[in-house]
Amino acid sequence: MTGSLLVFVLLAAYLSAGAPVELSTAAPRFTPAPATDVSAFEPAVERVALTSRDRARRAIGEPAQWDVLPVAAGEATALLEQLVMAERAVRDPAVTGRELAYMGHLQQLVYFRLIERADLRDTVFSAIPKDLRRAADLNIAAGANLWLWDSTHVTELPQWRIVPASPIYDLLTYYREAEAEFGVPWYYLAAINLVETRMGRIRGDSYAGAQGPMQFMPKTWDAYGDGDVDDARDAILAAGRYLHATGAPEHMERAIWMYNHDNEYVDAVMKYGEVMRDDPGAFRGFYGWQVYFVTAYGTVFLPEGWSKD
Repeated sequence: MTGSLLVFVLLAAYLSAGAPVELSTAAPRFTPAPATDVSAFEPAVERVALTSRDRARRAIGEPAQWDVLPVAAGEATALLEQLVMAERAVRDPAVTGRELAYMGHLQQLVYFRLIERADLRDTVFSAIPKDLRRAADLNIAAGANLWLWDSTHVTELPQWRIVPASPIYDLLTYYREAEAEFGVPWYYLAAINLVETRMGRIRGDSYAGAQGPMQFMPKTWDAYGDGDVDDARDAILAAGRYLHATGAPEHMERAIWMYNHDNEYVDAVMKYGEVMRDDPGAFRGFYGWQVYFVTAYGTVFLPEGWSKD
């Protein structure tokens, strides 16, 4: 139904520099190219690898700290600290603004470091506090499902613009409105919005021609849409309308499969949805997840404001 952007938008942390990726029909590796190959596409910000202790020490009296690009740690103890810090921060109502955005982005990078680094995963997961363990299990399993999506042999960046997501409370209002009208749980709509376009940050057609923050093919939009396919509210309501028509909420997995005919996609959306069902505050972390683009030369971060033109 959607012609998902995911074939291009698999997320990965920045890893240590290495040889360019050799893409194949196997699950893609996410080793970035040397900096000279992708530096023109990267944001001009300082990179600071932080543990929770470093973060607390450096943040004192330095509001700009939250404007740097987070970097996932490369060893288990620091990675565990980052995971726990980020998971607790995104659930803390006192954490807002730039700090919340930083913590959500860090959370994203930590999970994809753990997917890529099996040698660190067991050590970290054996020590995750009990109250965070289920969310961590679901997040890493969902990410692993998307990791299986094969990239293509792309050597150019897409014809996209990366725009700010709609305000967080606006999106929650739209999800709840669609839930009230069509019975589709809000957290599954949020999970689709996350997986498809990182909460609407990607503007531009998918490789198959899907459009808007919820990625509708034109014919599907003609049948279920009302308004502007690029408008967050219109698109989310249309997604609720389509999912209801295809079986939601009674047959949620089937409806999501109709949205995108891939079992790994369905499983990932269901798992991210379960995280938010268990704790609605988890949405605050997902809201901060950013856009990464896989090329034949490595994985490139596309920050808000980036455009191919």
